[in-house]
Amino acid sequence: MDDNPAFCDKARSVLEADGIEVVGLASSLRDAVAAARSARPDLALVDIDLGAESGFDVIEALHAEPGPLALVLMSTHDELEFADLIEASPALGFVPKFAFSAELIRQLVASR
Repeated sequence: MDDNPAFCDKARSVLEADGIEVVGLASSLRDAVAAARSARPDLALVDIDLGAESGFDVIEALHAEPGPLALVLMSTHDELEFADLIEASPALGFVPKFAFSAELIRQLVASR
């Protein structure tokens, strides 16, 4: 989930080029929950900074949904800015947007 359409397109391309199927995109908490309910993805990537909404709120809402959903936070901000909040969240971890890759996502999921 990201409110930046250009990043969503780039992330989709990166993931699909490496064999990861993208089953939906969302730009709001409500859209993310609706997409998770309909598509039942294995993984959700959530930007921390969503303008009017918080990625941490989205992570909590998705975590409350039934099913084994792996959650990963991402941001252009430094991880250290949010380290305590990331640790306290149900997210598996954090991926900096500048280093976004399918391999990094796979490593986080494998560590679960």
